[in-house]
Amino acid sequence: MALLDRLFAADADRWTENASAWWDGFYADRSKPVPFFADKPDENLLSYVERGLIRPGRVLDLGCGPGRNAVYLASRGFEVDAVDLAPAAVAWGEQRAAEAGVEVRFVCGDAFTADLPGPYDLVYDSGCLHHLPPHRRVTYRALLDRVLAPGGHLGLTCFAAGEMGSELPDEAFYRDGRLHGGLAYSPDALRWIFSDLEEVEIRAMEEQPEGSPLFGLPFLLAALFRRR
Repeated sequence: MALLDRLFAADADRWTENASAWWDGFYADRSKPVPFFADKPDENLLSYVERGLIRPGRVLDLGCGPGRNAVYLASRGFEVDAVDLAPAAVAWGEQRAAEAGVEVRFVCGDAFTADLPGPYDLVYDSGCLHHLPPHRRVTYRALLDRVLAPGGHLGLTCFAAGEMGSELPDEAFYRDGRLHGGLAYSPDALRWIFSDLEEVEIRAMEEQPEGSPLFGLPFLLAALFRRR
């Protein structure tokens, strides 16, 4: 994996601990008009909870950023571990959790090597998968195999093919040494990557109007899978 990582330009790295400085810079200015800086949960995540598709249990928020989904889940009775590469993001998330009066265990580091004591009933990923190069899907799957409980769920949002993200063939990323902003996925691609999991739902994220208490952008796919 490290050898394949080195095929990418150093400044293209967004997935190993070496990328923490880049993400720290990204999160340094909290006033930037970045949609997912808003303190509101993903609309699909709230939908899963309110429809009873997922129930309170142990959660891993993978690439948690400023903790908006982690704080929401903790407020709904989930026991949440949240991991991110960026100290700035983790500090922001800890502040949000304190302000909301909820408990979240934040971990700063690489989710694929950090001490994450599963099993988890839910692994939730809002925007991590599409920042991984193709070979790191193996690492991602290995993490799920290690920490996702039998009967547990994987929920994720990612760039949607035809809407946002690169649709180049996998080999092109290694030739170019860059991810071109992130990889786009189709529903069939997600079904292939997670073929040993049971599909619960795959759909476009529902766009949310200005002022909505929920986060939702139509260029993202929202998917929920269940481990048999």
